[in-house]
Amino acid sequence: MREYLGSILESGQTLSMEEVIGHILVAIVIGVVIYLSYWITHVGSVYSKKFNVSLAMLTLLTTTVMTVIQDNIALSLGMVGALSIVRYRTAIKDSRDTAYIFWAIIAGICCGTGSYMIGAIGSGAVFILLLLLGRVKNDNRMLLVIRCAREKGMEIESIVFKTFENKAKLRVKNSTEASIEFIYELSKKSYDKAHKAIPDVLDYIYAIGGIEYVNVVVQNDEIV
Repeated sequence: MREYLGSILESGQTLSMEEVIGHILVAIVIGVVIYLSYWITHVGSVYSKKFNVSLAMLTLLTTTVMTVIQDNIALSLGMVGALSIVRYRTAIKDSRDTAYIFWAIIAGICCGTGSYMIGAIGSGAVFILLLLLGRVKNDNRMLLVIRCAREKGMEIESIVFKTFENKAKLRVKNSTEASIEFIYELSKKSYDKAHKAIPDVLDYIYAIGGIEYVNVVVQNDEIV
């Protein structure tokens, strides 16, 4: 029984140089596909070239690990123990980034085990799906921040309501004994429309009097 368990733990096949090179080359090709997909679908969003390069590297590294492990149980258990020591603290800003990480890992596993057809077909399907549905622009939101004297609060709300035709949504209302601050959220389309009707829309708000400041903030995945 002991010999049988030992043979299972030590089992594993030796790959030829051609097979190893084949795994690496296919991983590089799929890694480039993942790189292009991330680059295309994150136009108009917060694009991180470092993260994108990391995805291609992750595909290649996963392939390398799977090529080493193959069906060797002892190596696989050792790899799990080694990787469990690492703590990953990087915050994921976009939910799509998580999908890309899984894509890179799964593609690497397919390449490392020689399942080229599965990796290629799966990656092609994901690439087309993300090309059709994943190109999301998040640069069409704006924040209008107005701080004024407290007695001008009602007048400010009325002016903003009329100027942006009820398209500006009040998100935050902060007040003190002497002042009050409004934070409105509106689309860039609504802001541009109001700007065409009233070219000096900010001066129009300042004309009320008692205004401390008016800020217009463009919202993306991060506030710019």
